[in-house]
Amino acid sequence: MLSHTRADFPKGFLFGAATSSYQIEGHAAGGAGRTQWDDFASTPGNVTRAQNGDVACDHYHRWPEDLDLLRDGNFDVYRFSTSWARVMPEGRGPVNAEGLDFYDRLVDGMLERGLKPAATLYHWELPSPLLDLGGWRNRDIAQWFADYTEVIMSRIGDRVWSAAPINEPWCVGWMSHFLGHHAPGVADIRATARAMHHVMLAHGRATEVMRGLGMKNLGAVCNFEYATPADASPEAQAAARRYDGYYNRFFIGGLFNKRYPDDVLEGLGPHMPKGWQDDMDLIGQPLDWLGINYYTRKLIQATDGPWPSLEEVPGPLPKTQVGWEIFPEGLHTMIRRVHDGYTRGLPIYVTENGMASDDHVVNGAVSDKARVAYLDAHLKQVRRAIDEGVPVKGYFAWSLLDNYEWNHGYGPRFGLVHVDYKTLTRLPKSSYHALREALIR
Repeated sequence: MLSHTRADFPKGFLFGAATSSYQIEGHAAGGAGRTQWDDFASTPGNVTRAQNGDVACDHYHRWPEDLDLLRDGNFDVYRFSTSWARVMPEGRGPVNAEGLDFYDRLVDGMLERGLKPAATLYHWELPSPLLDLGGWRNRDIAQWFADYTEVIMSRIGDRVWSAAPINEPWCVGWMSHFLGHHAPGVADIRATARAMHHVMLAHGRATEVMRGLGMKNLGAVCNFEYATPADASPEAQAAARRYDGYYNRFFIGGLFNKRYPDDVLEGLGPHMPKGWQDDMDLIGQPLDWLGINYYTRKLIQATDGPWPSLEEVPGPLPKTQVGWEIFPEGLHTMIRRVHDGYTRGLPIYVTENGMASDDHVVNGAVSDKARVAYLDAHLKQVRRAIDEGVPVKGYFAWSLLDNYEWNHGYGPRFGLVHVDYKTLTRLPKSSYHALREALIR
C-alpha cells in the first residue's frame, strides 16, 4: 500500500500514467511509415536481441482495454504521444488517414472514460525519409515538424486537455547525437550542437502552430537528473557542473530565459548553427506549464578527454533494473530549481517518474513492492515541494504498461501493468492496485 493518497494533495491535483507511441502501439500496423528506430534496431549491436517496435504491446488494436485500465485505476490523465510516421509516413506530404483516425478514436475513448488527454507530438520516432535529409541536424526539420503539428492537431487539438511538442529534448539531442545510444546512433559534437538547437526551434514552431489553432494549455516536457560530484575535488565539482549544464540547464534556459548556459556554449558554441541567437524569442515564447521527467541521480568525475571531459561512475545507492540509483530527494531539488530559476510560478507537472524492475508473474499475480516504495518516496518529495509553495499540479507515473524500452529491447519492465509479450495479456501489478486504492475519490 501507498502511504500517500489523493487526500494528501491539494484539491484538483491530477494523477496520471504515461506511455509513448512507438513503445506500445505496434508500429507495423495501420499504415505507419518507417522510423529511425526501425533502422536503428535493424543494425546489429544497437538494440538488445535486435528487438523492435513492430508489435510492442499491440496498443493499436488493444487501446480500449488499455484505456479501461486507466479508468479503473482511478487515474485522471493519460499522457500519450502521437507518432509522426503514423500520421505522415514520409514525414512530409501525404497523410495516412488510418493513422489520423486511430488518434481520433483514442482521444474520444479517453473522453468517454472521463480521462484528460495529455498529448505529446514527438517521442523519438522520426520518419526515416527525414533522417535521410539530415534529421535533427537539418534546420528545415523545424518547419517539417510544424507541418506535422498542423495536421495532427487540426484533427485532435480541439479535444486534448494539454499538449507538448517534444518529449525530453536532451534525449533527442545529446543521447542520440553525442552518446549515440539512441537512434540515429550518431556520436559527433557538431551534430549534437545542431540537433540540440533544432529540437528547441521545432518546439517553438510547433507551439506557434498550436496557438494559431486556438489551442490552450500548451507546455514543454524536459528530463532532469541530479548531478553530484563523485568526490570532493575541484575537478569533480566542475565536471558535475558541466554535466548539469548540458543535461539540465541548456533546454530549460532556452525555454524560459531565452539563453543557453555560457558553460555549455564553451563546448558547443563553435559547432552551433549560424544565426542560432536569432531564434531565441521563438524558442522562449510563453508556455502554460512545464513537465518534469525525473528518475535518478548521476555521480560525475573529471577525465582528461575532450570537452565535456567527464564520465559517470557507479554510486552506492540502491539501483533499479537498469542500474539507475534511487534518489527521491533529487526530484524535490529539481522541482525547486526549476521553479525558482525558470518557471517562477508557472504550473509544474511531474510528467514521468517510475522504475524498471525484474517483475515476474507468480501464482497469477505480480508483486512489485520495490516500485510501490519508489512511487511513494517520490510522491513524498512532490508533497514536500507543494508544502513549500511550489505550484506542482500533477504527477504521472511511467509507465502504464511494460513496453519496448528502446536500446534495451523488452527486458526492463517499467509498467504498472505486466505485459506477456507472447500473448500480449495485461496483468495489473501490485503497484497498479496500490495506486488504484490511493486514488479513490
